[in-house]
Amino acid sequence: MNIAAATDTKAAPAEGRVHFTREGAVARLVFDRPTARNAMTWRMYEEMAQACAAIAADPAIRVAVLRGAGGRAFVAGTDIEQFRAFSSGADGIAYEEKVDHYVSLLEQVPVPTIAVVEGWAAGGGMAIANACDFRLATPGARFGVPIARTLGNCLSASNLQRLSATLGIGWVRRMLLAAEMPTAEELPGDYVAIHAPDAIEAALDDLCGRIASHAPLTLRVTKQMLGRLAQNPHAPDADLVREIYGSADFREGVESFLAKRPAQWRGQ
Repeated sequence: MNIAAATDTKAAPAEGRVHFTREGAVARLVFDRPTARNAMTWRMYEEMAQACAAIAADPAIRVAVLRGAGGRAFVAGTDIEQFRAFSSGADGIAYEEKVDHYVSLLEQVPVPTIAVVEGWAAGGGMAIANACDFRLATPGARFGVPIARTLGNCLSASNLQRLSATLGIGWVRRMLLAAEMPTAEELPGDYVAIHAPDAIEAALDDLCGRIASHAPLTLRVTKQMLGRLAQNPHAPDADLVREIYGSADFREGVESFLAKRPAQWRGQ
């Protein structure tokens, strides 16, 4: 299923598309604007949001993969042409709120998400890759937000907090203040896993297969808990704990473990 292109196969290429498909338990989103290194237009942001909603509504999906078309970039930021219409600081506030909204929707996807980075993940692309649960990259892939030497804008507090939570304040300072674009090899191994171009597909298939075989309620509730804790270290958890321990999947997990057989997860 391609919700982005299903009704309009002749859309102007300049606007870009986010193609959404499902293969078994795996959802795939492809940012398709390779002539602009997949820089995001508002249409692309909205189609990403539509894909996130489709994933949340489909219990058969267990993992989602995001990648850029063309093999030269994941997403190289937001389309700069869209900034020409800005006339005041209020436009900047509205823009940052809009980007925050779309990144938040990606963070709230109830299944694990994997960003496959080939080439550049810059600006908005860095925010999208950072919002995913896992990142796989080819050697030399670059990550960063070099706005101090390019556009002269800034990030919202929420997006700075997201980067600091995953990378640490030291890397955020280097990316934002020194405008560095580190390679995947320079970043912490727990942030990005590096695979040769001829091996990344196998690594991706292996990770998707392992995740898809796990208890879906455990994955969803864990993501929800982590999201709450990012906002409040004392966030309540009783509702999520109650949901898991009251589920049929938990009872199946206990019985299958004791019987030494594979669990049959139903997401219930």
